[in-house]
Amino acid sequence: MALDLLAVNGALLLALALRPGYGLDGSLVLQHPLWFLLLSLLWLLIAHTFDAYDPRVVGRFSSSARAGLQAGLITVGAYLLIPYVTPPLPTSRSSLLAFPLVTMGALLAGRGLYRAVLTQPALRRRALIIGAGWAGRAIAEALAEYGDGTYQVVGFVDDDPEKQGRKVEIGKGKTEGGAWTEEGENPASDFRSPFSVFVLGNRYALPELIRQHRVDTLILAITHELNGELLQILMDCLELGVEIVPMPVLYEQLTGRVPVEHVGSNWYVAMPIRHPLTRTFNRMIKRAMDIVLASLGLLLMAPFFPLIALAIYLDSPGPIFYTQERVGEGGRVFKVYKFRSMVPDAEKGRAVWAQENDPRVTRVGRLLRKTHIDEFPQFLNILKGEMSAVGPRPERPEFVEELAREIPFYRVRHAVKPGMAGWALVKYGYASSKEDALLRLQYDLYYIKHWSPWLDLVILLKTVVDTLTLRGRA
Repeated sequence: MALDLLAVNGALLLALALRPGYGLDGSLVLQHPLWFLLLSLLWLLIAHTFDAYDPRVVGRFSSSARAGLQAGLITVGAYLLIPYVTPPLPTSRSSLLAFPLVTMGALLAGRGLYRAVLTQPALRRRALIIGAGWAGRAIAEALAEYGDGTYQVVGFVDDDPEKQGRKVEIGKGKTEGGAWTEEGENPASDFRSPFSVFVLGNRYALPELIRQHRVDTLILAITHELNGELLQILMDCLELGVEIVPMPVLYEQLTGRVPVEHVGSNWYVAMPIRHPLTRTFNRMIKRAMDIVLASLGLLLMAPFFPLIALAIYLDSPGPIFYTQERVGEGGRVFKVYKFRSMVPDAEKGRAVWAQENDPRVTRVGRLLRKTHIDEFPQFLNILKGEMSAVGPRPERPEFVEELAREIPFYRVRHAVKPGMAGWALVKYGYASSKEDALLRLQYDLYYIKHWSPWLDLVILLKTVVDTLTLRGRA
């Protein structure tokens, strides 16, 4: 992020230096701080919208460069279109092109430098995972997929005698049923790659393993309560200068999800007891944003309403609008408004999961769903206070009752108002099964725990990008 901010602001300075009346003068930052502050804010917002700091994107130079160039091009375009608080547009075409070209080059150079220098093995944090069960393997997989090379897992520690001296593959695929394999050689000296991780010992070996493998981080991946003996051993490890990170905390940072199936007795990890929206001031800010956004949305939709209604009716005669019961904040049931995108009486009186390429969807409905236009009538739900612009997607009462029985903490998503857009929606998509519902719940709980106006803004911009690129439901 620091390299990117240096790149875009340095590019602005260089572009200004090519104009008459300016020069390559760093004092411009102090003379016109708003120019550079606005550019930095635009970059951060748009870069997050294009996942320019997603570990899976940054982990490969090709995807990192593509995300950086996309975000850079849109940042420069938006910046040049803002009047009065940005430098005046140059009179020459060459000076106008200098800013985007220098920005692209500087961003590529910065991201290339990051890949060449900051991901060297010497700069990785050497991690030891305490607990070789389901939770331990899950965090090892997350580190392999999302870690961007910042962690090197040196092994597991587990008290189960049957797991001593065995290994588990944690590469790009998931371990199948904890596929433990025997290893005849000494596992501590046979660590061959980050994808084959051995159980190096039990809790009593922790201090020696930390010294032997130069461990920086202990990842606590056990789902039961810590007993006094283990707590004392961990305190001894702290004296050796290592950090201790709970598995759910690191998993959240890496994936943007709360691992509800791995919290065990640590229920407070998944329960956002004092989440930001319990505070009155934050709720007032969010409600004000909702009213402004819903009012603007209805105003912009009004001229297109007759055309949308005509297209829906000509393609499939029947009602223009579709209402459906959904569960909202506090478990209250309300009717959500949508443009009809399926044939009339598509469900025949029973709740059915919507599937990808659902045959019940009409031709016009398919376009409405891909562009999210079918959701636009929910601006009325927002003004009524039943929904928010951003939040967990509201689910059917029939599905909620079923999912709450099978998925732990499912009803916690009703701690806030449901939303038109959502963190789960932009990161994962729509749910069409119980497995999808579990993953979406993990994203929803992350959103509730980490809500901020900034996160809402990023989600809204990502939703706009999905709308413009037709990434909605098929």
